[in-house]
Amino acid sequence: MYLRNLNTPVSTLAGVGKQIGEAYNNLGVKTFGDLLQLVPRDYEDRTSIMPLALVPDGSYANTIVEVVSHSYFGMNRKRTLKVIIKDISGEGDARASLLCFNRNFLEKVLRVKSKFYLYGQFTHHYNELQSSQFEMIPLKDDIEEIEIFGKLLPIYPLSGRLSQNLIRKHISFIFNTIEKVENEIPEYLIEKYHLVSTHQAINKIHNPKNRDEIATGELTLAFTELFYLFLAIIKKRGIEKVVETQPITFSDLEKRCIASFPFSLTKDQEKVLLEIKEELLINSTMNRILQGDVGSGKTLVAWISSLHVISKKGQVAFMAPTELLARQHAEQAALYLEPLGVRIALFTGSVKNKARKYLLEALKNHEIDIAIGTHALFSSEVEFADLAYIIIDEQHRFGVVQRTALLAKGKAPDVLMMSATPIPRSLALTVFGDMNISTIREMPVGRIPIVTYLVSNESRKRMYESVSVEFERNHQAYFVYPRIDDKGESTLRDVTTMFEYLKEVYPNVPSALIHSRLDEQEKISIIRKFRNKELMYVVSTSVVEVGLDIPEATVMVIEHAERFGLSALHQLRGRVGRSILQSYCFLVYETPLSEDAMKRLKVLKESNDGFYIAEQDLMIRGPGEVVGTKQSGFLKLKFASLTSNIELLATVKKEVQQIIEDDEGFLELRHAPIRKVLLEAPYFSQQEENE
Repeated sequence: MYLRNLNTPVSTLAGVGKQIGEAYNNLGVKTFGDLLQLVPRDYEDRTSIMPLALVPDGSYANTIVEVVSHSYFGMNRKRTLKVIIKDISGEGDARASLLCFNRNFLEKVLRVKSKFYLYGQFTHHYNELQSSQFEMIPLKDDIEEIEIFGKLLPIYPLSGRLSQNLIRKHISFIFNTIEKVENEIPEYLIEKYHLVSTHQAINKIHNPKNRDEIATGELTLAFTELFYLFLAIIKKRGIEKVVETQPITFSDLEKRCIASFPFSLTKDQEKVLLEIKEELLINSTMNRILQGDVGSGKTLVAWISSLHVISKKGQVAFMAPTELLARQHAEQAALYLEPLGVRIALFTGSVKNKARKYLLEALKNHEIDIAIGTHALFSSEVEFADLAYIIIDEQHRFGVVQRTALLAKGKAPDVLMMSATPIPRSLALTVFGDMNISTIREMPVGRIPIVTYLVSNESRKRMYESVSVEFERNHQAYFVYPRIDDKGESTLRDVTTMFEYLKEVYPNVPSALIHSRLDEQEKISIIRKFRNKELMYVVSTSVVEVGLDIPEATVMVIEHAERFGLSALHQLRGRVGRSILQSYCFLVYETPLSEDAMKRLKVLKESNDGFYIAEQDLMIRGPGEVVGTKQSGFLKLKFASLTSNIELLATVKKEVQQIIEDDEGFLELRHAPIRKVLLEAPYFSQQEENE
């Protein structure tokens, strides 16, 4: 029997009524198999005596005690029982107080002169050793007879009325009831990596004898989970077949485009362009993600790569998440590509009636080479004559269904997805394990690192003065706030109120307010004026997070920065520093700050490296929040960690690739366990893959 096939509901266990059942459900536990896969968050070490005399302050005692006396403190009904105990383990005779908050009934249980096995956390207060969190078990003859003494006890996540003891009892019952948990990893891999069988691994994490057993059990279960994760990804992608590579040559169109730039491409841009070009030249369909920090020149690489397809008489679809960004891309494409004879059209929701009908006909008749648009490109009425290449900007903003709808408009078109949020190596190995990855790390020549300041309320006046200096230098600024307006529902600063306030701070400086409720044409008009320096600053929500390229904007002020994620803060900061001018970012925060918020702000202050920031974001928030399980479909991991198992990720992936290369159908006897798992208890169901 495999873990995932233990489908008996936990509601059949003794002591599981409606409330306990709901508590288990909140932990994602519905079946016996789910409960055996509930990973302990820690362990209590009860393997040896830790007497009261030697327990470090704030740590746990594990000893034998005798009750000395009872007393009460507090007044009337709020009186609290205080029990004085002394250590009789033979390791000193220290005394301590047990504070029985809301447990005065213990006076009848903890009788004077009675002896108990004690486990509890102790601290020094008022010149005495005290504990309010303790467990007392009556001592009969010998401590060795107490079931939980001498063990490492698992500590599980809790919910509702669940207790540690109840979960332990239920897991013990299940494990003693089932005959055996079927093994899932080939024996030769178990020996090679010093693993154990699946049955042994489950037993070691729930009933360990020592820390080494816990480590072995965790390693085995993490290895197994990652093994079938990569198996699902690599099988989905298909085996990489050896393809005869063609000499990389550039068309006249591509050469003319590169020669027209008033700058040179960075080495990273050249390298990535060759990677994309090489894949475009072979017969198999390209499925690649191009990642790079904000301002690293990804879009320029995408435009150049599209010229290869256009020179072969194919059409290109370029998707952007917002009309504002789509228009900016269209303007950039017009600047670089229209002089070469490339025919460009913008498709957005605001293009209607006769203009839309004309564009649809032109696209269908191959009178358009590149269609740049938003979700409007998904519309069923949009037909391409020969869609050969799809470029998706800010790919994480589009769902799988949307991307599939666009793919259906061509005959196996090549796909290039772009991400301005660099993907940590560990996530890249999993989430995009079925894609090739190109990375631009190098920034264009002349870019100066942005100076980032953390600003408390007390320093706000000095910040405004610093921004004023930038206005005197004829430089521009962004002011970003988390809310559009304040209807008395929050103490957060909002764009509407602060726009009026900033006009008083900078009375003769032209400005505008921009947010998502404005008409699209009005937003476009404001950005155009900002780019033309008719405006010196804009007051905005995070609508300016991606895509805007205003070279003379040198200041980014982000209010309530503690409320933004690291990725969003880095993207917003990336709106400045896009020229040879020194730029500044002010992260304004409210106190008190949570520990995670302080970590995020410190990371931004210390680094401009998007790849480092992405790794820190992964460490602080975890992979589920960084990427989202709905997007990945593979991050529902119970035993493996994408932050602490990075080396294991690479090791397991290599083993899986070798197995598929040597024995794709798992027909060899040594691979029988794999074949059986995939047939009887697959790890990642089709439903999960399609989410």
